[in-house]
Amino acid sequence: MKRREFITLLGGAAAWPLAAHAQQPSGMRRIGVLLNFAADDLEAQAQNLAFVQGLQQLGWTDGRNVRIDTRWTAGDAARTRKYAAELVELEPDIVLAEGTTVLGSLLEATRRVPIVFLQVTDPVGGGFVASMARPDGNATGFTQFEYSMGGKWLELLKEIAPRVTRAAVLRNPAITSGVGQFGAIQSVAPSLGVELSPIDVRDAGEIERGVAAFAGVSNGGLIVTAGGLTRVHRELIITLAAGHKLPAVYAHRLFVTAGGLMSYSPDIIDQYRRAADYVDRILKGEKPADLPVQAPTKFELVINLKTAKALGLTVPPTLLARADAVIE
Repeated sequence: MKRREFITLLGGAAAWPLAAHAQQPSGMRRIGVLLNFAADDLEAQAQNLAFVQGLQQLGWTDGRNVRIDTRWTAGDAARTRKYAAELVELEPDIVLAEGTTVLGSLLEATRRVPIVFLQVTDPVGGGFVASMARPDGNATGFTQFEYSMGGKWLELLKEIAPRVTRAAVLRNPAITSGVGQFGAIQSVAPSLGVELSPIDVRDAGEIERGVAAFAGVSNGGLIVTAGGLTRVHRELIITLAAGHKLPAVYAHRLFVTAGGLMSYSPDIIDQYRRAADYVDRILKGEKPADLPVQAPTKFELVINLKTAKALGLTVPPTLLARADAVIE
């Protein structure tokens, strides 16, 4: 779908002034959407479109019986706080929140408006919900995966690049999930004979300096953990991995479709569709506190053979056989 068509479908929600709330037709419900991406990010647009289409299938059509106000933060913390407060001021019936940082900002802005979140790794550890079974607050939603996934990423890195003895782990140390993912990878590294080096991803310069310094010694590889900042800087990270000839495993498929080597992750589009179901249930009267936080149900292994060839890697047949998608 073309970008113009996508924006038309969303109804230009971001342009509506705060005063528009009082002018809504009788019976019109309102949904806020706060996404940790740039507005021109095609992958993010596809994910958000899956949510909008999921709502349509459940009887909610933007401009007819629901108004969708969408804000894009592009991974900027100040913009996230600003838009979180702005959406709450619109008095929505519910807000969809993508990512740990976005969820944290929304919960600082309101403990009253219902929130459905996705792409949050550790909502309990982050203090966002009381428990997975009973959130006991105004937020519920969908986790990305358990921390143990980190060990799987390192195993895959060793499988596709057996010579790797050093791995740089790109993570955001400012969030609970950034620390947790690194800890999970760290717990299995000794058994695989791999030395780890954390690289923080707070800004582009930090990423460039960290990867360049790490790549100065041979037999290195990368693990790029889940988080809003790694996704925002994905083009830079992919370019650095290619330039320094570093095999890399990513926490999201979108890295591989953009030229990265390999990913193992939940099916994100599926989660956006499932989020539409939770939004529907809450709009019809159910409470977030009573809806359990759900774990992913679909995972996918994606390999980019063109990138493997450029790195001089031969993908083992056993690994190819397990792949859900292969990019040639």
